[in-house]
Amino acid sequence: MKGIEMSKKAKELIPPGLSFLADNITSKNNVLGESKSAGAKWAKDLGLPKQGETIFFAGCGYQYTKKLESLMSLVRGMDKSAAGTELPMAFAGVTKKLGINVAGIYGKVAGRGGEAEAQPLVDAVNVLKALGVEFGYLGEDEPCCGGLLHYIGLEQDFAKNANEIYKKLKSKGVKRIIGIVPSCTYSLRDLIRPHVAGYDLQVRHFSEVVVEKMGAREMRYPKEIKVAYHDPCQMSRFLGLTDPPRQILKGIKGITLMEPEWVSGEWSTCCGGGGGFEAVFPELSHLLAVNRAKELSDTGAQAIVTACPGCIMQLKGGLKELGKEEVEVLDLAQVVAASMGV
Repeated sequence: MKGIEMSKKAKELIPPGLSFLADNITSKNNVLGESKSAGAKWAKDLGLPKQGETIFFAGCGYQYTKKLESLMSLVRGMDKSAAGTELPMAFAGVTKKLGINVAGIYGKVAGRGGEAEAQPLVDAVNVLKALGVEFGYLGEDEPCCGGLLHYIGLEQDFAKNANEIYKKLKSKGVKRIIGIVPSCTYSLRDLIRPHVAGYDLQVRHFSEVVVEKMGAREMRYPKEIKVAYHDPCQMSRFLGLTDPPRQILKGIKGITLMEPEWVSGEWSTCCGGGGGFEAVFPELSHLLAVNRAKELSDTGAQAIVTACPGCIMQLKGGLKELGKEEVEVLDLAQVVAASMGV
C-alpha cells in the first residue's frame, strides 16, 4: 500500500516518541517500520489462503511483539537517564531515515531478535479452524489499521490511511474481518467508518466468534488453575466486549475465574499501555502496570488472562516488578487452544 507522508507541521506538534511510531505507520504501514514479510512469517506453515471473503486480521501488536517489547525496554531505560526520552526518540526518527532500525538493533543486542513470537496468532487460527470457520489471511498485504494516528490527533493522516485500507481490502474481495487485537478491531469496526463513503465491512472480534461457535463443545484446560481476566481498555470501553471472554473462560473445565473487587469489566483499571502512552510517559505507564498486576494477582490467581498484546507486555513488566513472575500472563487464544487440544 502506498505510504502517506506526515506533514512537517504535524511532526513538530507531537512528542518525538509518537512521531516516530506515526511515521512508521504512514511510511512503512506498521508501527515499528519493519518489513511486512517479517511480520507475516508466523503464518508461513499454516496453509491459510491469501485472501477470502472472511479474513483474519493479525495486527501489528502480535506480529511484532518481541521487537515492541525491546523498544519499550529501551525507552524506559532512556526515561531514567539525564537525557530523558525526547532526544533519543527524535534521534530514532533520524536514524530510521538513514536506514537504521533502532528497535531491531536493540532486540538483537538484548538477545531477542529473530522472527516474531506470535503464538497467540497461531493459536487463534487453530481455534477458528477447529470451530469450522473458513477464512484467509492477507499476509504481507495486510494493511495497518492506523488507529494510533487517530489517537494522537493526526485525523487527516488517519482518514487517508482509512481510505487506502478500504480500497486494499475491497480489492481482495474482503467482506468480513475477524480481528484479534482490540485496538485494530475497534479501528476497523468503528473509527474508519466515518471517513469512508459506503463502508460495508463486517468486523468482529475473535472472542465474539468463539462464543458464537463453541456451543456445547467440551473444553478442558490441561490443569486445574485459578485465573483472573484483565479487560483491555479497547475491549471493555470501546468494543463493549466484557462478557464474551468471561463466557469462554467460565465454559472451560479446570478454570476458576477470580475477579478483583470493583475493578473488573467496564470498571477495570488500565494496564498503562495503549495509544502510544508508554512511548511518551514510560515510567508512569510502568507504575500503572504494576498497580494493575497487583490488583489481579492479589485475587490469588495463578495466571492472568487477557486479550491484547500491549496488555500482556505491560502486565508481565508489572509482575516482574512485584517479584511475582510465577504468575503467568496468558492470551485468551492460548487458553482456548490449550483447552480444545489444538
